Amino acid sequence: MTGLYHGTWWGRHKDEWDPIEDDRFGTVAGGRFIRLLPEGPEFYPPDLRRLAERMTSDPERPPTQEGKPDPEEDPDITAAYTYLGQFTDHDLTFDPTSRLREALTGQELDALADFRTPRFDLDNLYGRGPDDQPYLYDTDRIHMQLGERMSGNPFDPNARDLPRGPNGRALIGDPRNDENRIVAQLHAIFLRFHNQVADYLAKPDQLGKDVSFDAVRQQVRRHYQWMLVTDYLPKIVNSDTYQSIFADPYNPTPRLPGPQNGLRLMPVEFSVAAFRFGHAMIRPLYRLNTTVERRPIFLPKEDDTAHVDDAADLRGFRPIPSDWAIDWQFFIDLEHTAEPRAIAPLYDPKARVPQKAYKIDTSLASPLHDLPPQIASDPSILALRNLERGRTFSLPTGQQVAKALGEEPITDEKLVIGKATADDPKTPLAQIAESFAGQAPLWAYILSEAQVTSWENADSSLSPDDIPIKLGPVGGRIVAGVFAALLHGDRTSYLNHHTAFTPIPDFTRDGKFGLAELINVALGRKP
Repeated sequence: MTGLYHGTWWGRHKDEWDPIEDDRFGTVAGGRFIRLLPEGPEFYPPDLRRLAERMTSDPERPPTQEGKPDPEEDPDITAAYTYLGQFTDHDLTFDPTSRLREALTGQELDALADFRTPRFDLDNLYGRGPDDQPYLYDTDRIHMQLGERMSGNPFDPNARDLPRGPNGRALIGDPRNDENRIVAQLHAIFLRFHNQVADYLAKPDQLGKDVSFDAVRQQVRRHYQWMLVTDYLPKIVNSDTYQSIFADPYNPTPRLPGPQNGLRLMPVEFSVAAFRFGHAMIRPLYRLNTTVERRPIFLPKEDDTAHVDDAADLRGFRPIPSDWAIDWQFFIDLEHTAEPRAIAPLYDPKARVPQKAYKIDTSLASPLHDLPPQIASDPSILALRNLERGRTFSLPTGQQVAKALGEEPITDEKLVIGKATADDPKTPLAQIAESFAGQAPLWAYILSEAQVTSWENADSSLSPDDIPIKLGPVGGRIVAGVFAALLHGDRTSYLNHHTAFTPIPDFTRDGKFGLAELINVALGRKP
């Protein structure tokens, strides 16, 4: 799906191919994707539906009480990283020129390297730039337009919604970043971060009055890339795999099949399977600030309150209630305290405790079983959409990918479906359908591998509920390896700068620049 990682494109194109007359991959993916590995088997659709149902949790009745231990939460990953993943996905898959690129040779693609290839270049933020989309920018064509002021977070009196048109739709580079009210406000944070960089560079001891939009955008992009490499990837990929690729962040080794010096098109194994791990991290409920009670990410299908009440859930594509400004202390530790508690203003003494992301496992939160029609339909089950997409793209199986990467495939007995918690029953994948014996759909394999390998390599003193879950050697190799290859292939990335990039010192804390520092800078705070 697009809202929670790509999907409106799929909704438009999933019926374009004829299973008898057409080459499936060439029809739906031409000009957009490449393969790292040969095709896999074609799974039986009813088997995929059975698997999708097993991969989606039943509703919690009642839900875990706020502030009480929840074994589905990951102890190491806070909720902000779930939506950083969604934001990044939309950056990589923003592609208004794919039809043009279908007819280009490799040499012509090189000539269009600055047009649209998969890059960490924030085109979802900048759109086509101030010349083509001036309504995204202030009159100086350097600063970004911001939306209406928001309240609800005394910690951030300058909180803003996205800029919106008369119909309430966001005026932003990629409309998908308005799909839910969390990623929308994260997009607004990036707008404010851009403006802070512009103001910083305009100081007399920096670029002064000669600051340009291109100079600001370049700095924002490189800080964003650095944050992904040094903060986001270590959060989601197991340490051994991450170090094997990014031991030197200035010269990473992709460790992917095929060319290692850069990618111009998106590997289908990454886009259609591996980078969809973030769906498992979505919580059913979120608190935005101290004044708004927790809201579901989506209401159940049978509850039509959302049609009449804009405050019923966190669906997007509409203005955000003015008092719903996110207090980011509920999503990430901004203060870097020993205990994850940020200091609130004296007149608002409620302790802020960052909500955790759900674990990367084979169990998606119940609201993702019935997606709102504004987000996706036919089918509306997110897990089934992912599995069907993998079938249409003829992805290799998890076992095929493991062997190609030189990793030992997980055995059928260990490859289980269920929550990464001590008490939840687990079902071996091959018991769900015989067709999965020895050949797991890649997306399901990567999620199960994360749980299996994290538990096997954990400190024996930890209970299963307290073990952090990170992508294993197959999922981690694909995700971190593609990140490295895309950065290598982008001549404007921080890797290809003529001098070694370092974040602006005033934007760092103890020399580090991660998501917390980016948010603090955007809020006008000292990191």
